[in-house]
Amino acid sequence: MTTPATPASLGYSMPAEWHPHERTWMAFPTDNQTFDSPQQLHTARLAWAKVANTIVRYEPVTMIVNIGESDAVRGYVSAEVELVERPLDDAWMRDIGPTFLTGPDGQLAAADWVFNGWGAQSWASWENDQHIAEAITGLTGVQRFASRLINEGGGIHVDGEGTVLVTETVQLGEGRNSDWTKEQVEAELHAHLGTTKAIWLPRGLTRDYDEFGTRGHIDIVASFVRPGVVLAHVQPDPAHPDHAVCQELVAILRAATDAAGRRLQVIEVPAPTVLHDEDGEPVDYSYINHYVANGAVILCAFDDPRDDEAAAILAEAFPDRTVELVDAREIFANGGGIHCITQQQPKV
Repeated sequence: MTTPATPASLGYSMPAEWHPHERTWMAFPTDNQTFDSPQQLHTARLAWAKVANTIVRYEPVTMIVNIGESDAVRGYVSAEVELVERPLDDAWMRDIGPTFLTGPDGQLAAADWVFNGWGAQSWASWENDQHIAEAITGLTGVQRFASRLINEGGGIHVDGEGTVLVTETVQLGEGRNSDWTKEQVEAELHAHLGTTKAIWLPRGLTRDYDEFGTRGHIDIVASFVRPGVVLAHVQPDPAHPDHAVCQELVAILRAATDAAGRRLQVIEVPAPTVLHDEDGEPVDYSYINHYVANGAVILCAFDDPRDDEAAAILAEAFPDRTVELVDAREIFANGGGIHCITQQQPKV
């Protein structure tokens, strides 16, 4: 019996986010139990549209919209944003979309993880969203590699040179792959991402473990800006529960080496000054949850004194790109940020 070919065995790997893009994929909010009222849905749609309308100035954007909603969505987004109707539950394209891969002969493929509503959470619906990655591979005509791993795009971050960042509470967490070993998870990730080294962080930010959290996604904690260099979220205020969490995570990152054996350089990005939301809960506002597009970095803004500081850090990290600050408070209010609602399709 022959072993099925994996993306890595065929020479495929996931490029870093700063690799040139063919387009960005997004999904548009549709009426679901996340939204308590039509006004709340409308406000979320305005926030998603602002991100799409910003990105489309730099690269093509294709937006998946729920069946029969194209006319309504067109009232929010630029005429340049392409709309495609598919059955949809939610709007977190980073997590429900495919992870695109590039091959040695200029070919494109995609890894399709098992999506089960962030660990089969009681409030989540994924009857439609579990098929979105496959639908997009069909639309793009690329080879699809179905993985057995329960995983989301927000749970991984790669440097394009063999290293992937992950968290134990996502890949090994209850409701996902709790019966797998670390070695089994790493093997599956490497087989589908073309990576050779996984750097494990024990957890994510505190708020991400609330009822509507992802239980520790990496993409609000740390992200590569180039091989050997990571941005890391830090909470300077000791009154916030993430203060100690971030100290631990930064220490782990500073001690880590990547696939090439380099000791990681860590650039600290201070959290916004706001500590709690209107319900008194600690926020997980993070500038790490940005999106690197062709010629631009789409950076979460919070109408906060630290927005400009974060923009300066990102501008220095990506000197060949324009930093576009886009208000992300409404996106975070619904459970994520700008990186969470975008998914890049690399140019080949």
